Amino acid sequence: MANEITVEVPSELDGARVDKVLATLLEVSRAQARDLIDDGVSIDGVTARPADRVTEGSTITTPVPRPAVKLQAEPVEFGVLYEDDTVIVVDKPVGVIVHPGAGRSLGTLAAGLLYRYPELEGVGSVDRWGLVHRLDKDTSGALVVARTALGYEALVGQLKRREITRVYTCLVDGRFEAPTGTIEAPIGRDPKRPMRRAVVPGGKSATTHYEVDREYPRFECSLLTVRLETGRTHQIRVHLSAVDHPVIGDKTYGGRTTRVTSPRSFLHASRVEFSHPTTGERVRVDSPLAPDLRAVLDYLDQHGTG
Repeated sequence: MANEITVEVPSELDGARVDKVLATLLEVSRAQARDLIDDGVSIDGVTARPADRVTEGSTITTPVPRPAVKLQAEPVEFGVLYEDDTVIVVDKPVGVIVHPGAGRSLGTLAAGLLYRYPELEGVGSVDRWGLVHRLDKDTSGALVVARTALGYEALVGQLKRREITRVYTCLVDGRFEAPTGTIEAPIGRDPKRPMRRAVVPGGKSATTHYEVDREYPRFECSLLTVRLETGRTHQIRVHLSAVDHPVIGDKTYGGRTTRVTSPRSFLHASRVEFSHPTTGERVRVDSPLAPDLRAVLDYLDQHGTG
């Protein structure tokens, strides 16, 4: 494809990690190489992970690296749920892109954070200062930002060790046989539609836990509390669609017409919990359901239970 390139592993990089190989061959940083892997890199047709080792002659297929972007501070509206000298928890608005990407360089949350907190420059990755994780453009809610380098390292470490709890509220099509469940299925780039993700053999391991909070029989839909154990791109949307319960309002992974409508994907990051990098105390931060989704839920509570 035009937005992908293929490179062959030379003898001098035999046995090296794929993120190091990409950094060397493409002349990008290791952080940029890992971002490429997150976007979908394959080794001889198999989805790659940053620590995978390569052999001489292997073929690596990768998205074209994005040009380096020097993030410019901009006034971007967002709420703050929690703030101290080390950590900020942002209430991300719907429609705001978290950080610059291909063709998207203005109006990002990263730019707004830098505008409000100029001390973030130098913390973490170059075009996403301070950001510990991310949310999709159409997902609202709680997002963790590190204010110091030590805080960033501590929080990213917790994320890798799955010690940060991320809880979401979502409305999905259909009703469940059991009130709780776990979806474990590998996620990778959709081979037919490369801009999407899918459950695919050889993808990255992914685990999603869910609990049914309410059912709306009249509209054949269910309100869920979802907890991420891993954090793959589009994980909740892909997993729920794979078990035939797509998120209401999701135009990418929905795939069907439902009897209830939502102005966007009914997905909201409602809670995060982490150990404070300085004190070690457990911090819980809640984000109230965004007004556009609250309106949908109010309508269902009034009309959908009969």
